[in-house]
Amino acid sequence: MIEGLRLGREKIVVPCTIEIEHTWESLHAHVELEGLTVEPGDEVHVQGGEILVPYGERRVLQRMATVTRASAPERLWVKMTGDFEFMELLEFSFSSGEKL
Repeated sequence: MIEGLRLGREKIVVPCTIEIEHTWESLHAHVELEGLTVEPGDEVHVQGGEILVPYGERRVLQRMATVTRASAPERLWVKMTGDFEFMELLEFSFSSGEKL
């Protein structure tokens, strides 16, 4: 099979590292998959229960993740429509800051 031309969906289970920080300086959560790159249309599900990090703390955890690879038609659709969906997240303002 040529990579990127799969017609069906494929599930792959890989280890991952989760970093969560809940501090004044940063509020973020990052997942790094070991040995796998996520491509357009792929879905990632981190296994395990909910992770709660109290304010002022940072945690790094090891878990497993299930990656569902997009099929070739799904990947093409995401590439064609992805820019439109991204634009929905943006809000533009051209005000001068003066009160009306």
